Amino acid sequence: MKCLMIPQVRYALVWVSCLLAVSAAGAGEKPWKPLMDGKTLAGWHAVGAGKWTVEDGAFVGRANKEKLYGLLVSDKQFKDFTVRLKFKSQTGDSGFYIRTIIKEPEKAHGLQVQVGPPGTGTGGIYESYGRGWIPAKPAADFEKTYLKPDDWNEMVISAHGGHIIAKVNGVTVTELKNDPSRPEGHFALQMHAGCEMEVRFKDIEIQED
Repeated sequence: MKCLMIPQVRYALVWVSCLLAVSAAGAGEKPWKPLMDGKTLAGWHAVGAGKWTVEDGAFVGRANKEKLYGLLVSDKQFKDFTVRLKFKSQTGDSGFYIRTIIKEPEKAHGLQVQVGPPGTGTGGIYESYGRGWIPAKPAADFEKTYLKPDDWNEMVISAHGGHIIAKVNGVTVTELKNDPSRPEGHFALQMHAGCEMEVRFKDIEIQED
């Protein structure tokens, strides 16, 4: 006797199979872990001049033409990762350092992904106390295609070995391959010396290898 599967059962089995496949794919994705609690500076420490506070869930850095840089440095060090965050910068010159080390009194040595108002090269990678812009500062016309000057912007930085990619609002701004820079170090948020500053960072999260 031949057994026939009724259509409703067949469709149900197909649907369950799809759900299981999606679930399995999701299970393989590394979790995103927050690096800030939105209320305090826990997990970070200030170095140099200026002042860092927490307001409306964001790290806020303010400075007034200080002689020293103002840095907010992660307590932990990181090696291979993808980090994502939101930023808003209407005045001054800022950045998000990866794999950096701090030398007294407030010198962050390492790769900095630029954050700032239009014309500052946001999304470009600058090696402080080293090679400068790598490979070059993003052109102003290109920057206009992805940067939102008066709003929150999303930045995603992936660093796996020497392969480093910086994206702003979904646009790949800079990609380095086989980069010889330091393989591990701290994150740091920057307020540039000599600037009237206000910069905000929030929703900083990481996926680690």
